[in-house]
Amino acid sequence: MVKYLALILTAIGLAAAIWLVGQTGFAQVAAGISRIGIIGFLVFMAWSGLCLTVLGAAWLAVAPGISRAQLVTFAWARTAREGATDVLPFSQFGGLVIGARTAIAGGIRSSLVYASLIADQTTELAAQLAFTLFGVAMLATALSSNGQGPDVLPMVLGGTGVLAAIMAAFAFAQRPMLTMAQGLAGRLLPGSVATMAALTVELDAIYRLRGRVILAFLLHLVAWVFAAFGAWVALWLMGFQLRVSALLALEALIFTLRTVAFAIPGGIGVQEAAYVLLGPIFGLSPSAGLALSLVKRARDISIGIPAMLVWQAQEVRRLRQAPPAES
Repeated sequence: MVKYLALILTAIGLAAAIWLVGQTGFAQVAAGISRIGIIGFLVFMAWSGLCLTVLGAAWLAVAPGISRAQLVTFAWARTAREGATDVLPFSQFGGLVIGARTAIAGGIRSSLVYASLIADQTTELAAQLAFTLFGVAMLATALSSNGQGPDVLPMVLGGTGVLAAIMAAFAFAQRPMLTMAQGLAGRLLPGSVATMAALTVELDAIYRLRGRVILAFLLHLVAWVFAAFGAWVALWLMGFQLRVSALLALEALIFTLRTVAFAIPGGIGVQEAAYVLLGPIFGLSPSAGLALSLVKRARDISIGIPAMLVWQAQEVRRLRQAPPAES
């Protein structure tokens, strides 16, 4: 049912995105996309690669005892996680699983991988909330100065509230959920009790290292700003001019709406609608916003599909190298 629901939501989102492009004008949007060129698109992809490296560093920060030389492992695991989220039809949850499996395949013990993944996701949501509040403040300032889009602010505030609720649930429900999972594992899978206990111990140890948790938060905040500034770079390469602060605010709000719409794979349709609705408030025309959105989609596919192919090849090799089960 979940798989079919994801496919239905994807189809609806794709139809909405196509309709928005049609309403805006296919020719205008295509003209904007064509301006970036092959070199410009490669620059945009390289910028995204640097952002993924920062995200890998944030995950490494909450993995105590692991050498900095393993940054490559965590950056690759984060790339696989993002690739799965962007191109596979099961939204963010499957991406988390694939990211964890990739890190484990890189030689990191499983209990630390899952515990650090929980801490990493918590600090990422906290950093996103801080970045979102900046976007909301900028939006309120823009609305008060130009009076446009009076119905947009309640929608954005609602999305911010949902994001805050998701973060609070994720942060405060970790221990009860782990306790419940450990009890359930004890009844159904007795062999997994030790694993669950080890995960709890690892998570407690991570949160005692407050400096590492703060570092992860700051790195995630840098990554959010870095990713948003990448959109400004893409627009500049396409010949569109916009104040950096305005685009950072716009991207912060779009990231929030995509996170809230986590059930829709890749936030397809949501991202495009957000550019059309919010872009003009910050001085970005609908055609330029949709051109940027489609360039970002092309970037996601260009990184995500090769990442998934490499990950699949590694999984096959890992299975082949596994010792045969005893009969």
